[in-house]
Amino acid sequence: MDLGPLDHESFRAAAGTLAAYGAILAVMTLLLFGVPFLLFSL
Repeated sequence: MDLGPLDHESFRAAAGTLAAYGAILAVMTLLLFGVPFLLFSL
């Protein structure tokens, strides 16, 4: 797949940053809301 001008190192770095930020948010949401919910619902 030819991305043309989007195939630059800065775009790959931005995509990696956004993906890592999303993964960190998902893990923090699970830990901060999922774990207490499971503890208090049992």
